[in-house]
Amino acid sequence: MQDSLVLASASPRRQALLEQLGVRFVVVPADIDESPHPGESPVDYVRRVARDKARAVRAGGHAESAVLAADTSVVLDDDILGKPRDHFHALGMLARLSGRTHQVMTAVCLSTQGAEEVIAVETAVTFLGLDRSTCERYLESGEAWDKAGAYAIQGLGGALVASISGSYSNVVGLPLAETWQLLSRHRVQTALGRPDE
Repeated sequence: MQDSLVLASASPRRQALLEQLGVRFVVVPADIDESPHPGESPVDYVRRVARDKARAVRAGGHAESAVLAADTSVVLDDDILGKPRDHFHALGMLARLSGRTHQVMTAVCLSTQGAEEVIAVETAVTFLGLDRSTCERYLESGEAWDKAGAYAIQGLGGALVASISGSYSNVVGLPLAETWQLLSRHRVQTALGRPDE
């Protein structure tokens, strides 16, 4: 049984979610190019980026550790909406999401000395219809700037969401049920033990 692991993410949201599982971990952010490849589907993109993050951290001095990495994307009309570059980019994202259903895809990779496994989880999120003044007021909150799709469901942005279908924690950045099962399959200790115990 592995007592601890390396989290290849600087995201405070992922750290908090992993802490909920009672996992002992250290944080070592991955530094990789996250640009999509030409013709790459959104699910292939998040799977590749999560895998590349885990491999980069293992190669950077943690070859004997279990490494957990994740990547989350907001997807609308097969377009990956990343983090906003500036105010108008964020405003455009919120305008596109307004009144529509989009997908939030998270891939989680666990890389150990003996194995590498990647899972992908998808949640459908439906936004309320938003006028420009609402979008502007939301952007004034400062929440949007480091978030895929320019919103944070766990913050004020949750008020923009009419409904979700699927995992809420996936939208925050780490699907808890699937991550617990993944860790358990590879004998990483959590507060819940193993799902089949």
